[in-house]
Amino acid sequence: MIKARVTVTLKNGVLDPQGKAIEGALSSLGFQDVGHVRQGKVFDIELEGTDRAAAEANLKDMCDRLLANTVIENYTIALD
Repeated sequence: MIKARVTVTLKNGVLDPQGKAIEGALSSLGFQDVGHVRQGKVFDIELEGTDRAAAEANLKDMCDRLLANTVIENYTIALD
């Protein structure tokens, strides 16, 4: 079994209203040292098999087809 973590974040230059809202909420809670906040998604996925190259190729396909909107989001894949 292969465990993977896929992290999806907005590309630079894409507006992040949820990140801005979190930034404001943290400030109102007294966390004045927080600068800029960007929001993203994390997926922990377990794949059957032991072929790491095939797993990474499948994960890239998953990201391109479903997990990430590649027009406005980047993704990274980390295998354990």
